[in-house]
Amino acid sequence: MSRAIAVARMQLINKWTFIGWPLTILAASFLMSLAIFALIPVNEGKYGGGSQAPMWYFLVLGIQSLTLVFPFSQGLSISRRAFYLGSLGLFSLIALGMTGLYLLGGVIEKATNGWGVYGFFFSIPWVTDGPWYSTAAFFFVVMMFMFIVGFWFATIFKRWGTTGVLVSTLGSVVVLIGIGALSTVLEWWGSIGGWFVQQTPLSISGWAALLCVALAAGSYSTLRHATP
Repeated sequence: MSRAIAVARMQLINKWTFIGWPLTILAASFLMSLAIFALIPVNEGKYGGGSQAPMWYFLVLGIQSLTLVFPFSQGLSISRRAFYLGSLGLFSLIALGMTGLYLLGGVIEKATNGWGVYGFFFSIPWVTDGPWYSTAAFFFVVMMFMFIVGFWFATIFKRWGTTGVLVSTLGSVVVLIGIGALSTVLEWWGSIGGWFVQQTPLSISGWAALLCVALAAGSYSTLRHATP
């Protein structure tokens, strides 16, 4: 555990990359969205997609957390297991902090009637319509999912180089196309659509969390054989 905490501290040497940039992206996206809301002459709810920008950056965080720190950690004889647990634990806390900001922003947003311009940045239809813990679970799981995907692709690059990344990317695309084709041939789209309609943000978060566990296991298995 002490090694894992040391890895977390090592990651935070790049505070601007791992904390400063997510906050900057959130603030910049919020201010630009607010300016756009103010320019729209409509006195009713206006929604934008700018709040997802920091979530996409977690994909970059996953990549950089491995490429920037992993070689250095191996030079200090830190085990891959400690590196993985420390990195995953740190970014779980960062995702939790970002989730808290989203919830706080949503509360202020509703109290001020959309920041006085009827603009809703943190409030997302369907996602934030339920209880706060459902909204929190959704935001947290999405950010962790993006982080783990980025981390795994960076690990694949360390293990097999550019060829491995291309093969894994193309393989993922082929699998998705195959699923789509199979669903079309077997006429599953109606059932799939009906299943999604019945889901709530909390249930989607639960399924996504299970997917995160599977991806986390796969990324750790790849990391065990990766070269610094």
